[in-house]
Amino acid sequence: MTRFDRIAVVDWSASSAPPKTSPRADAIWIGQASAAGVVTSYHPSRHLAEQAIVALIAQTRQAGESLLVGVDFALGYPTGFAPRLTGQAQASAVWRWLEEQITDSPANLNNRFIVADAINRQFGGQGPFWGHPNGQSFAHLSPRKRVDYAALELAERRQVEFLLPRAQPVWKLFTTGAVGGQSLMGQPMIHRLATQHGASVWPFDAPSAVTVAEVYPSLLAPAVTAALGTASIKDEVQVRLLAQALWRVGQSSDLAGMLAEAPADVRMQEGWILGATAAATLLAAL
Repeated sequence: MTRFDRIAVVDWSASSAPPKTSPRADAIWIGQASAAGVVTSYHPSRHLAEQAIVALIAQTRQAGESLLVGVDFALGYPTGFAPRLTGQAQASAVWRWLEEQITDSPANLNNRFIVADAINRQFGGQGPFWGHPNGQSFAHLSPRKRVDYAALELAERRQVEFLLPRAQPVWKLFTTGAVGGQSLMGQPMIHRLATQHGASVWPFDAPSAVTVAEVYPSLLAPAVTAALGTASIKDEVQVRLLAQALWRVGQSSDLAGMLAEAPADVRMQEGWILGATAAATLLAAL
């Protein structure tokens, strides 16, 4: 399936801060685009955001339509991490492992740094994850990057991230652009969407009526900058514009090309970012 009736783009968060009902940055925003137009919604916690995504999947199925959900966190790790952590060379095994290990309360309290520390211990105690808040201390998780990835026999970056130099490495858990924390908190949800709600996860699965894919909103950075106003929240602008661009591109054959570009040698472990080489196409769709 390469044409979707609905597009949803999710700006995820690893925040441990108590949920706030007033819209703000660094929470969760979802942008939706369809033939009816574009809307955005604010979700103060991961629990509420996941409920909204599950409800959207149910509404889409009931309407007999198709849905693409783009999430802005990594769905895989550099090649070699999955089999060493789980014994299976598949990203889906990591999602399952994390779903069993990560705890996350409705108040956003979670154990992501404890889990990362435990993973680092399994890898010899010196990485691959790094970063945590001041005032916390972990035996195997450094607050700053002190990891020798060559010694760990792991890459610091996935292949797709070499195409997007501004993308942060998946091992970074704290401070600006810490996609690693978002990934630890998001991949358990991906496991549930796949196993409990029948979603296909691209590029690990072929696209279906409900498909989840990794996206990178910064592909639209020039358009986002131009659209930002004094009262705008960047997260909201990003999901709105990317949902709109993907929906418009999806009405042509361009989306089919994006869904076909993930290289076979990294597909099952590392995953890929939808539209990684198609920023110009997405910007032109706005």
